[in-house]
Amino acid sequence: MVLNLLETLRTDKPIVLTIANFVTVQDVANGLNAIGASPIMSAEALEAPDLVKISGSVCLNIGTLTETQVAQMKVVGQLANEQQKPVVFDPVAVGASNYRYQTAVELLQQVKVAVIRGNAGEIATLAGSDWQSKGIDAGSGAGDLVKIAQTCALKYDCIVVLSGATDIITDGKKVSQIHNGTPLFQLHVGSGDLLSSLVAAFTAVQSTDYFDAAQTACLVLATTGQLVAKQMTADRPGTFAFELIDKLHLITTEEINKIAVVD
Repeated sequence: MVLNLLETLRTDKPIVLTIANFVTVQDVANGLNAIGASPIMSAEALEAPDLVKISGSVCLNIGTLTETQVAQMKVVGQLANEQQKPVVFDPVAVGASNYRYQTAVELLQQVKVAVIRGNAGEIATLAGSDWQSKGIDAGSGAGDLVKIAQTCALKYDCIVVLSGATDIITDGKKVSQIHNGTPLFQLHVGSGDLLSSLVAAFTAVQSTDYFDAAQTACLVLATTGQLVAKQMTADRPGTFAFELIDKLHLITTEEINKIAVVD
């Protein structure tokens, strides 16, 4: 675990170019800004050369797909590859429609990604594993989640983050599991998108080891959410979302270390 990456991120303030979905774009922008990164949201392929050039990393999110956005993602992803900028891919609800699945596969064929971040259903779909996904929800299945994540990582030659009650991070061989968090993440649409963008932010300041970057991003968000939830007297998803952003800005490595449960 490289928690000093949090201080590096806050010092360097990397620009994270995000092709976001319109449902969660504000959560993502505010979360990135709160933790110390600099978000840029874009919906226009014509500005891709300028934006990729100044960015430390790129996050591609297929939550609200359009043909225009898909074309933009290909341009942005390929430019990032050419300039050796890490790309994080979020395959939102990839199993919900054939169009989403085919689009995701095509993007992964044309763009080399550093990290794929998804829930159990999304990662299982990409891995080709049997799983009953349900829209943006993780769904259900009997498979071994660690093996599913490893299969996906080996298939696409990247780091995979399978997020959930326990976050699983793997390169196909090495595995880390983070047991921190709160069920309130599941009640707030956008928690996964936020995690993907935070992974992108940490890859921007740890370009030599994307496994460490992904692991650190997961631990920071999971422990932050856990600390926020502990102070609440009832499950209030809206309040949780606001307080999560505040705590991302204030969280310290000392607080994280005190409650971190990682293996």
